[in-house]
Amino acid sequence: MATFSRCTLLVVLATASTSWMGAQAFAPSMAAPRTSAMNAVAARSSLYLTTLDDEVTSTIDEAEADNFLLEASDLLDDDSSSGDEESLPASYISAQRIASLRLTHQRHPTDTGSPEYQIAGMTERIAHLTSHLKSHPKDFSTRRGLVALVNKRRRLLNYLYSEDETKYAEIIRALGIRHKVPGSVPSKEDEYGEFPSQKGGKKGKSKMKK
Repeated sequence: MATFSRCTLLVVLATASTSWMGAQAFAPSMAAPRTSAMNAVAARSSLYLTTLDDEVTSTIDEAEADNFLLEASDLLDDDSSSGDEESLPASYISAQRIASLRLTHQRHPTDTGSPEYQIAGMTERIAHLTSHLKSHPKDFSTRRGLVALVNKRRRLLNYLYSEDETKYAEIIRALGIRHKVPGSVPSKEDEYGEFPSQKGGKKGKSKMKK
């Protein structure tokens, strides 16, 4: 009876060990589906990221291509350039005219101080300030600067007339300046010299009665 029980126990133990080893053998095969599923998810994620990168790259390329595209207005000729000149500020246009007039009336390529050079620049500057004051009549500081500029140009014209009358006449005719030569303007002595002086007289003083 004891021997039979021992044999039975050995069979049971053998069966249990065999079943346990079988379970261990089948364990990796159960984990395999999980690993394959994770690999599939990773592959889908990488495919999505690659598609997103391609879309961003194509969007950037299209934006850069738009920056280099020319519009129809850029291909026009003189009509568009004239429209651009009208839209330019008046100060920029005046500066361009001053530079061209100075180049026209300078005596030599490095001339920056001759009377003709200065008069040409001042004339355009005076015209620009005059048009500015028509739009802004209460700009008194600009009016003061304009008067000072006109007086300075008049002194330069007087000097040029005394040095070279031919150049004086040429620049007056070219720039359309209205100027009276110093000899045509009567001096104070010529205008009031015929009248007697009243500095030593008693005119205007009341006599006290004794």
